[in-house]
Amino acid sequence: MKKFLALLLALSMVFALAACGESKAPEQPANDAAEAPAEAPAEAPAEGVTIQVAAVSTAFTDNYPEMWAEIAAAFEAATGNKVELIEDKNLEDVIGPSMQGGEYPDVVYLPVGRPAALTEQFIKDNLLTDLSDVMEMTVPGEDVKVSEKISDGFLDTSLTNPYSDGKTYLAPMFYDPCGLFYNAGLFEEKGWEVPTTWDEMWELGDKAKEEGIALFTYPTTGYFDAFLYSLMYAVGGPEFFDKATHYEEGIWDTPEAQTCFDIIAKLATYTNPVTPAQANDQDFKQNQQLILDNKALFMPNGSWIAGEMADSPRADGFKWGMTGIPAVKEGGDRYSFCWFQQSWIPAGAENVDAAKQFIAFLYSDKAQEIFAKGGAVQPITGAADTVADPEKKEFLAIYDSGVKPAMGGFASYKAVAGLGSVREVFLDPVNGLVSGNVTVEEWVNGIKEASTQMLANIQ
Repeated sequence: MKKFLALLLALSMVFALAACGESKAPEQPANDAAEAPAEAPAEAPAEGVTIQVAAVSTAFTDNYPEMWAEIAAAFEAATGNKVELIEDKNLEDVIGPSMQGGEYPDVVYLPVGRPAALTEQFIKDNLLTDLSDVMEMTVPGEDVKVSEKISDGFLDTSLTNPYSDGKTYLAPMFYDPCGLFYNAGLFEEKGWEVPTTWDEMWELGDKAKEEGIALFTYPTTGYFDAFLYSLMYAVGGPEFFDKATHYEEGIWDTPEAQTCFDIIAKLATYTNPVTPAQANDQDFKQNQQLILDNKALFMPNGSWIAGEMADSPRADGFKWGMTGIPAVKEGGDRYSFCWFQQSWIPAGAENVDAAKQFIAFLYSDKAQEIFAKGGAVQPITGAADTVADPEKKEFLAIYDSGVKPAMGGFASYKAVAGLGSVREVFLDPVNGLVSGNVTVEEWVNGIKEASTQMLANIQ
C-alpha cells in the first residue's frame, strides 16, 4: 500500500506538470523496486502472459504504421506471451488516466525530451525498474546476450544510467546522429562551402542574408538539446560537457560556458523570424519546410528528417545534406550528437518478468528487420546495414567523415517545487531570444539560478 500511494502521488504530479508546464512534484522517497538488487534474469516467463506495451507514435511509425504491431506479433511467436498494444502520438494523454488510477503499462517506449516530461518525472521520483539484468538476458530466439549486441557507449550515459550507480534503468532505442541539415543542392547551385567553423558560419549567414535567406531555423526548442550538447563538446570537450551536465558549481561562469552562450545568442539573430511562432508540436513541420523552400540554410535535426518530410514540396534540385556542429576555431573538433530514445518499465508494472523479456527481444535481428521498415535503427552491431534508404545510410556515416560523436545528457535531479525541467530552463528561452522577448542576461541568469538548485538536488 505504501508503494502504491507513493506511485499514485508521483503520477498525480506528473500530470500537473503536463497541464501547467512547471514541476511542482514534492521530493519522493526512493521506490523499493528501484532500490532493490536486480532479480535473476527471467529467461523464459510462463507462456500465456499478457503484457501491455505503450509506444509513442513517431516519424518511424509514420513511415511504417504497422511497425509496433509486427513487433508484438513477432514477440508472441518467439515467446508464447501476448501483447496488448497502445500507440498514440500523445501517449502521455492516453496512458495518464489509468496510471493515475494505479494501473501501469508493463513496457513504455517514451523517450526523454518531450514537453510533458513524463519519463523525466519517473526518473526523478525513482519510479523505474532496474533493467541491469535484462542486459545479461539471452535475446529471445538467439544465443547471444543483450549486452553483447548493444554497441559500445550506449549503456554508459546518463540517458540509460540516470543515477550514476552502474545500473541501467532505461533501455537504449533507435539511435540517430543529430546535426545541422541543409539543402545540398542549393549549396551546389550557389557554389557555397559548408562551414566547418563558426567564423565561416557567420560569413555565410551574411552572404545568405543578402539573398533573402536566413542562416538558421529550428523545429522546436526541444531540438536544441542535441545542438547544445554537441556545442558543449566542441567548445570544451568531454570534460566540460561532463561538468556542465552535472551542474558543477561555477561552471556557467567559465570561458567555455560564455562561448556557448555567445554562439547561441548570435545564432538567434540569424534565425528566420517566423520560427518561434511555429516552434510547437503542431506547427514544427512548417519550420522544417523553411529548409525545403530555401528560406533558411541550416536546422538542427536527426537523420529521421528525410523520411518525415518525404512527401513535402521542395525547391527544384533539393537534396538533403548533413553536417556536424562547427568547430570553435580552425582545426578544432566538430561534433554530431548521437541521439537515442528509451524504453522502460514502470516500478508499478504488474508483469515485470515478461516485460523484461519483451525489452530483450527488441535487440533481436528479427526486431531490427521490422524496425528498419520504418527507418528506425537499434544501437546494435550491423543495424545500419538493414536500412534500405541510401540517404539515411549516408547520414549514419557522418562519424566516418571526421565528425566526432557526442553522447550523454543532463544528470537527473529530484523534483523540487518551482524548479523547471532542463528544457524549460536551458532551451525554451531560445524562442524569446529570437523574438526579442528574452534578453541574453535573463536567459543566462535563469540557467545559473536553476543550476544551483539542480546541483543541490542531483540524484
